[in-house]
Amino acid sequence: MTATIPVAAEAVAGGRRAGRREWIGLAVLALPTLLVSLDVFVLVLALPKLAVSLHADGTQQLWIMDTYGFMVAGFMVTMGTLGDRIGRRKLLLTGAAAFGAASIVAAFSTSAGMLIVARAALGIAGATLAPSTLSLIGTMFENPRQRAEAIGIWAGCFTVGAIIGPVVGGFMLEHFWWGSVFLLGVPAMVLLLVIGPKLLPEYRDETAGRLDLPSVALSLGAILPLVYGVKELARDGVRTVPVLALAAGILIGYVFVKRQRTLADPLVDFSLFAAKAFRTTLGGMLLFSMLGGTTMLFVAQFFQLAQHLSPVGAALGLLPGMAASTVSFLAAPVLARRVRPGRLIAGGVALAAAGMAVLVFVDPAAGPVWVSLGFAVTSLGVGPMVALGTDLVVGSVPPRKAGAAASLAQTVNEFGYAFGLATVGTLGDAVARSHGLPDGLHVVAGLAAVAFAALVWFVARHLRSIRPLAA
Repeated sequence: MTATIPVAAEAVAGGRRAGRREWIGLAVLALPTLLVSLDVFVLVLALPKLAVSLHADGTQQLWIMDTYGFMVAGFMVTMGTLGDRIGRRKLLLTGAAAFGAASIVAAFSTSAGMLIVARAALGIAGATLAPSTLSLIGTMFENPRQRAEAIGIWAGCFTVGAIIGPVVGGFMLEHFWWGSVFLLGVPAMVLLLVIGPKLLPEYRDETAGRLDLPSVALSLGAILPLVYGVKELARDGVRTVPVLALAAGILIGYVFVKRQRTLADPLVDFSLFAAKAFRTTLGGMLLFSMLGGTTMLFVAQFFQLAQHLSPVGAALGLLPGMAASTVSFLAAPVLARRVRPGRLIAGGVALAAAGMAVLVFVDPAAGPVWVSLGFAVTSLGVGPMVALGTDLVVGSVPPRKAGAAASLAQTVNEFGYAFGLATVGTLGDAVARSHGLPDGLHVVAGLAAVAFAALVWFVARHLRSIRPLAA
């Protein structure tokens, strides 16, 4: 059994270089990450069939789709901090076992209610995977250059899952029943359970106190209503229940923050935000997820509704962008050896702004090629912000707090996407209804281009002191 790494084993700059064992361990961590991403995309394809089979009405279909995201967002912070306390490998393996079991229940669900409950369990289990894998990468790869490369590979798995999701999902649905798409992640989770204890180190903060259960309750009470509120506002406009949910989430969030500042061992250590790199990068990632995710949704709708492409055709239109983002994730850590990360991130954001500008001025009569090109240019600029930004977030805190930092990074992405749909997406949708979908895309891309242009200056100024990655 691998010994627990004590807190005193803090990683230092240019720390121990990882060997073959760590890189094989990274592959074990990356595979479930890829399949969790794939699971989100194949469900979109499976929804029509499972709705007929389970006699799911419109409301139930929405809950089948959204419950997973609600639970992931709600439990991410708790799971990241819990991993620091009980052991990140232990939490990861527990989550993998729960994810595999919930996947089997989902695959063989006999009613819409049963599937919704299974999806909720999948979300809670899924909330353990991202912060655990990311914080373990920080433990396994002490060397800054290798850690950045490993995080780039890890981040790239999300887009690889998005690329192969429609293809694999289409094949599965063509040859098997709808539940088969939920079984895709089971072999990866079994592999993780078998190999993980042999390859992955354990790490926990021996000095951490007990988990504060009232803080857990307050965290859920703040995040879940906020995510629900912004999703419902984006979907159906201003209504009483979502507005009340937002108000409740904000109020409970205020109480949560006040409580954290009084605890010796808080669920979220807000002193982490004192680090300029930490708060700047989190803010940039929030803006990126808000505008990038919303733009991707409008591009997909443009392909299908304005260009009259099939779902497969729309997926092919998005494919160059997905491939570009994967390349960008892998290339960013290599470039960061010679270029300061702050400048590289700013350059990537500028490239993303240029891609958005292409989408602003694209002529619908020109066909889907220019939209696909603009989306690909934007996606090429994503890598430095996501890969290096995530590395900065995890690397700017002590190793004992890596789980909490990783969970904050992932929670920011989840909330940013939902908030982007509720704000920029709602505005774009209003323009699309009155003037047509192309104009809606132009508005969303224009707002993103302006915001990204402003972010270039902000990032370049606040991250300029960070040196190129050490050898």
